[in-house]
Amino acid sequence: MRVPFVDLSAQHAEIADEVRSGLNAVFADTAFVGGPEVTAFEQEYAAFVGVEHCIGVANGTDALELALRSVGVRPGSEVIVPANTFIASAEAVSRIGATPVPVDVDEEHLLIDPVAVVEAITEATSAVVAVHLFGQLAPLDELAEICGDAGIPLVEDAAQSQGAHWRGRVVGGLGQVAATSFYPGKNLGAAGDAGAVTTADPEIAARVRLLANHGSATRYVHDVIGMNSRLDTVQAVYLRAKLGRLDKWNDLRSRAAQRYGELLGGIAGIECPGAIDPEGHVWHLYVIRVDERDRVLDVLGDAGIGAGIHYPTPVHLTGAYRGLGLGPGTAPIAEEAAGRILSLPMFPHITEDQQARVADVLTAAVTGSAR
Repeated sequence: MRVPFVDLSAQHAEIADEVRSGLNAVFADTAFVGGPEVTAFEQEYAAFVGVEHCIGVANGTDALELALRSVGVRPGSEVIVPANTFIASAEAVSRIGATPVPVDVDEEHLLIDPVAVVEAITEATSAVVAVHLFGQLAPLDELAEICGDAGIPLVEDAAQSQGAHWRGRVVGGLGQVAATSFYPGKNLGAAGDAGAVTTADPEIAARVRLLANHGSATRYVHDVIGMNSRLDTVQAVYLRAKLGRLDKWNDLRSRAAQRYGELLGGIAGIECPGAIDPEGHVWHLYVIRVDERDRVLDVLGDAGIGAGIHYPTPVHLTGAYRGLGLGPGTAPIAEEAAGRILSLPMFPHITEDQQARVADVLTAAVTGSAR
C-alpha cells in the first residue's frame, strides 16, 4: 500500500460541484480581478477568525511582508523570528530591507522560545514574528507580555494553523496583525498560491490594502510605493467552498493524530509530538523525532510512504542567510532537532489502514521488527 504525504483528492471531491458552480458564475460575469467572490471570502474568513478585517493577497509570503510593513517594520530594523520555520518567515523580513534575527525554540514543541526572544530584543527590534508551527499556537500569552513591555508589535505567522484556537479565540486574531498562506497543502488550501492578512485594527487593514494595491487607495493616485498582491478570484471560489468544511477537516486531522499516538506511543526510538492544548491543535503536520532520520526516511520512501522534514536546516544555517554570520550553536535546540525530525503523512481523509501501514514500516525501520 502506497501512502502519500498529502492527498488532496478527497477534499476536492467534496467541493467539486460547488466550485464548478462558482467558477461558472465568475466566467459568466468575467469578474476576474476582485469582485464579489473575493469580497465574500474576505468577509467569511474574517468572521471565521473573529476579526473585522481580512485582506486577500497573492500568497503567504506577501501576506507576511505586508503585515510587517503595516506595523512599521522598515529597512535597517530587526525582526525576531524562530530558527525552526520555513524560510518565508525570514524572507518576508529581508524583502523589506530589515534583518531577521533567528532565535531558538523550546525543546518539547519546537515553537519560538519566549526567553530567547527577550534575550534577542535590541533598540533596533521592530517586531516579533510568532510562527504557529505544525498546527499548534506559539506561546502568545508570554510573547504578548514581552512585546507589550517592550513596545514592539507582535505579528502572527499563521500559515500552518488555520482554525487553531486558544482560550476560545481563533488563530489569526490574537496578535496585532496576522499573515496566513493558503498554499494547497495547508489546512485551508487553495488550488494554487493565495494568502491573507487579518486584523482587528482598521488602520492596519487600510495600510495593508493600500500597500497591496500599488500604494493606491484611489485609481491612479499612488501615495506610497506598494506592490501588486491580490487574491485571485478563482482561488476565492475554491477557498469559500473549503472554508465551510474546515472545522470538520481539522477534527479529522485531530483524530488521525490521536491514532498515530496510539500506534506509535511507547515504541522505543520514536518520540511522538505533544500538544500544549489538544483541543486547539489542528495538526497541519505530525512531526516525530527519530535517530538515524535520513536512513528511516529512505526506508519509508522505498516502501511507498511519503514523508518530509520540516525543516532540515534552521534559517540561520541556510546559504541564503550565511551573511548573518550566525554559525552552529546559535540555536542549539533547533539545530539538534533538524537532524531528527520527520513528518509523517497527515491529511483529513487518511485512513486507519494507511496509518497502520505507516506505523508498521516506521516501527520496523526504527526497531528492526514490526509492531
